[in-house]
Amino acid sequence: MNETVGKNSDPAEREIVQIWTDGGCKPNPGPGGWGVLLRWRGRERQLRGGAVETTNNQMELTAAAIALETLSRPCRVRLHTDSTYVRNGVTTWHVGWQKRNWRNAAGDPVANRELWQRLLQAAARHQVEWVWVKGHSGNPENDLVDQLATEGREEL
Repeated sequence: MNETVGKNSDPAEREIVQIWTDGGCKPNPGPGGWGVLLRWRGRERQLRGGAVETTNNQMELTAAAIALETLSRPCRVRLHTDSTYVRNGVTTWHVGWQKRNWRNAAGDPVANRELWQRLLQAAARHQVEWVWVKGHSGNPENDLVDQLATEGREEL
């Protein structure tokens, strides 16, 4: 992490890695991008990337997985996402999917199984608090990762 940002006076809060993630496609499916902002101890790192043929959900999952995989050691993490798909899947739905051998409630194979497994494996290394934020609502960090995702798509 390379940029210095404002300091938090609460020592316990400063030990939590704050992460914001976003992903999207235009059109969906089509070319897509993902963006990540990591903030820890007053420092910040931005990441972005993309894929030629993908979906919004795949880019949202990729952003969260890459963010957690980027951390070099187990951490306390607060991961902010505007994707209810990601937040609900990782906090609730995956339990049933795993019990049903990666099938959804209708008995069909779970979409994006490999990305879900990648995200769950990355999350297992950390203590993650999953926070949903409303997209396109003026949240500066969410707006930034949205822009990074757009740049990741446009750089393809």
